[in-house]
Amino acid sequence: MTQHPHPDAPGVTVSCAVITVSDTRTRETDRSGQLIQQLLSNAGHSIGFYTLVKDEPDQIRSQIQNLSERLDLSVLIVNGGTGIAPRDTTYDAIESLLEKTLPGFGELFRFLSYPEIGSRAIASRAIAGVYRGKLVFSVPGSSNAVRLALEKLILPELVHLVNQISGG
Repeated sequence: MTQHPHPDAPGVTVSCAVITVSDTRTRETDRSGQLIQQLLSNAGHSIGFYTLVKDEPDQIRSQIQNLSERLDLSVLIVNGGTGIAPRDTTYDAIESLLEKTLPGFGELFRFLSYPEIGSRAIASRAIAGVYRGKLVFSVPGSSNAVRLALEKLILPELVHLVNQISGG
């Protein structure tokens, strides 16, 4: 049973951007991006923006920087490109931007992934933090990883973390 030390106010809607990093996916084949949007919507949150970006550090950084200027968005959720293959550059691009990090997010994600994927969890570079007043999450691109991150970590804390950033 998950314990919440301070319950969030019911009915709070957070506006989110969903960014899929992939060299091969399209809007039609982006199951993970679609799943993120569905889980957020089912939890009562809104999707203020959705896009796909190539796994190029400059494009990833530029997208995050542009979205950080939007007053209607509070959270940016990025999926894909978090491994260690040469084309996996999402972690590096995002980590270089974050003003504050939430180390516990990556640690808990890997801990929760271990029973499902075993020692391969060490290769996951999930990360979260704050950039220009926006909460940023970066998760692996598999649908199983997306579901785990959203259901076990992001959705239970989303409203609380957004309130913390805004001084609420």
